[in-house]
Amino acid sequence: MTTMATTAGGNGSPRNWTFLTNHGHVLLAIARNPTARLRDVADEVGVTERAAQAIVADLEAGGYLRRTRVGRRNQYTINPSGHFRHPAEADQQVGALLALFTSGPAEG
Repeated sequence: MTTMATTAGGNGSPRNWTFLTNHGHVLLAIARNPTARLRDVADEVGVTERAAQAIVADLEAGGYLRRTRVGRRNQYTINPSGHFRHPAEADQQVGALLALFTSGPAEG
């Protein structure tokens, strides 16, 4: 079971939030499994399949990933040299974030 951080909303009810946006979660899910179906990505992230499709379209338009048709499925290629969009992190590449969340155990 996944738990999210909560804060008190304006009416005193808890409000869920995460450090990463849905765009970040979708990018990470695809980085972990480049041949995943969008239905599976949507389930992993907790959004609708239509929302996942829109997010992938945003990421593709922004140059963060490329979609290639392989048979009946899509295969995604991530561009790790893409930069974050917010001015505070614009000098950083998304590859560092992807490496943080997708790397396996260190080999020694």
